[in-house]
Amino acid sequence: MSIPFSNTHYRIPQGFGNLLEGLTREILREQPDNIPAFAAAYFENLLEKREKTNFDPAEWGAKLDDRFYNNHAFKDPGQTEICEQEMAKSPGREETPVMAFESTEEEREKEEFAALKIQSVFRGHVAREEVKKMKSDKGEQVKGEEDK
Repeated sequence: MSIPFSNTHYRIPQGFGNLLEGLTREILREQPDNIPAFAAAYFENLLEKREKTNFDPAEWGAKLDDRFYNNHAFKDPGQTEICEQEMAKSPGREETPVMAFESTEEEREKEEFAALKIQSVFRGHVAREEVKKMKSDKGEQVKGEEDK
């Protein structure tokens, strides 16, 4: 029998959340068609990097979480120096080259037409607001003359 509104919180291993956050970030960035295959390739790449650099991002993330929540890392300055050295040794974020997007003539025409339409709708809106304002001003003037 299940409890519909349970207060049970499951604990995940330290560093696992960081691994999943990294995977999620890359999935959102790349938006692959086959997510399980992409995840397998991502973790294989992560393992290769860990073997080459001797730097484990899951362990590093666990230390950061521990330092944030428990504040034990501040008591031993040697640990933070080792962590900083490991970070300096590891390669930084790999940047992918960005290609410039050139729109075709047809797309430009569509964009110009859309901009023209938006501008004309806005001008019509402003004109209608002015007419409303003029009518309300006229109505107030007529009311004021009747009161005299």
